[in-house]
Amino acid sequence: MPHVRPPADAGCRQARLEFAGMPDRMRFPLSGSGVNGMKVLVIGGSGNISSATVERLLARRDEVWILTRGKRPVAAGARPLVADRGSRDSMAAALGGLEFDAAVNFLGYTVPDVKTDFELLSGRVSQYIFISSATVYAKPHRELPIRETSRLGNPFSQYARDKEQCEAWLMARHVKSGFPVTIVRPSHTYSNRWIPNPVTSAGYTFAARLERGEPVFIHDGGRTPWAITAASDFAAGLAGLTGLKDAIGEAYHITTDEHLTWSQIYSETVAAVGAMHPRIVSMPTDFICNVEPDMVARLKGDKAEPGVFDNSKIKAAVPGFRCNTLFRDGIRESVRWFREDPARQSVDPAVSAVFDRLLAAWGRRQGF
Repeated sequence: MPHVRPPADAGCRQARLEFAGMPDRMRFPLSGSGVNGMKVLVIGGSGNISSATVERLLARRDEVWILTRGKRPVAAGARPLVADRGSRDSMAAALGGLEFDAAVNFLGYTVPDVKTDFELLSGRVSQYIFISSATVYAKPHRELPIRETSRLGNPFSQYARDKEQCEAWLMARHVKSGFPVTIVRPSHTYSNRWIPNPVTSAGYTFAARLERGEPVFIHDGGRTPWAITAASDFAAGLAGLTGLKDAIGEAYHITTDEHLTWSQIYSETVAAVGAMHPRIVSMPTDFICNVEPDMVARLKGDKAEPGVFDNSKIKAAVPGFRCNTLFRDGIRESVRWFREDPARQSVDPAVSAVFDRLLAAWGRRQGF
């Protein structure tokens, strides 16, 4: 059955049903002031996927508190807690004596980060959700599709190794002291502020190059299958896990079931941008990584490996969950969002320089 986009208000209705329909044995005691919702702390709530999560939680009438540096306004209806994420004292002062039904940490990158959360939130949260990464799975992949039980260990990405260490540290606290941790592993997830590509998806640089007829590269002929998940779909799965007692002590990845090759992803992006004569140059991953060592983690540690996931575990935990957004629709929404305001269409010179250096090096190698 093909994916069908729900009506515009279906997300809000579904968000309310996610909580209202949850069996009592699976719900945490309600400490929030909302009539139907929980009291949820979100550590970092204005990013690519965290913004969509906050929106989803608010839609189901949760009381959402966002720990933020205060440099961006929080979503309407959310309550800010201004603190320096890197300072334990600053976080302690902001949290005061508050208690929460759940905490969702989008800003945990190293063990000291999650250790601070453990020290400050133990006994004050009924669930602690750590946003990890699907990059923690072993590379090259040993099996497809990837399951939560698949082997971990990514030798190409320090970011992935740090996330894996965070997971291990938190699970050890769960076993030793009952710390109520849930691990969530997003893969490549995009909001309307992203144009997915191998270098960096944030911003408009990739789309701008296509618009201007400037060349871009694609790795390995674009043959690798990949999953690109809309942030709104990821948020639906994450919201379903938030407040779920059976999710404690478990790990889940949340990705789309739509698997496109990178060639197909580029084709949909070209169509969304309206580029008439795209210049797409294929290069081997090894060549790209030799010329630009920073691309090792991005390609060998992530996007050059097949991104095909088995989502049966999240679907069993959150009945009715599915990703509704096809990439062809989502990328058009992203392009429209950027084009609504010229100020959003900024080009990052450093990102563009990566494309230029690689294309120049490939040209020299090919003798032109």
